[in-house]
Amino acid sequence: MRNLDDQPEKPRFYSVTESAAILRMSPMTLYRAIDSGSFPAIRIRGRLVVSARAIDKMESAALFRDEAVDAAEFS
Repeated sequence: MRNLDDQPEKPRFYSVTESAAILRMSPMTLYRAIDSGSFPAIRIRGRLVVSARAIDKMESAALFRDEAVDAAEFS
């Protein structure tokens, strides 16, 4: 789907593998964080997806605070 400027729209959700790549971490590490409840994700049947907004909020919070944030705060 494209917007009026003919730019591709940002996805609303990422796979765990895509999210891990964005965060520059191992997908298995991210799966473990999701499983422990310390990283927000949505489970649809057996599939997990991560909200792009959740990642954006974590980034914004880290930049605003000028320090590392704990992803568990956003779960």
